[in-house]
Amino acid sequence: MLLDAMNTPVNYFPILIQLLVAIGFVAVMMGLTHLLGPRRNTSDKLENFECGIDQEGNARQPLAVKYFLVAILFVLFDVEVIFFYPYAINFRDLGWNGFLAVVMFVAFFILGFIYIIKRGALQWED
Repeated sequence: MLLDAMNTPVNYFPILIQLLVAIGFVAVMMGLTHLLGPRRNTSDKLENFECGIDQEGNARQPLAVKYFLVAILFVLFDVEVIFFYPYAINFRDLGWNGFLAVVMFVAFFILGFIYIIKRGALQWED
């Protein structure tokens, strides 16, 4: 009964106001910079800039999928490792249930890694 009284739409009104103020601030600032900012559209300014190096060739050349696959796998396994930090901080409080949860997590982690190796995702020789 007490939770129902605390969880009413009126309680979310300050969050809605803060959201509207933030969106309004961003809109006003973008509008002001567009209206008041300098406009110097010269040919040099409108030209593509790539680290000061002149462009060579076509940017639409096909790239090997292996690069993207390795990048995605790195991000995936890197994010999984981040989940070890909360366990390391609270491992005494979590007890055996927490330990078993982490063992299951590591088992899934290793199974995924074995699957990737079996599929040949990390083999660069064709």
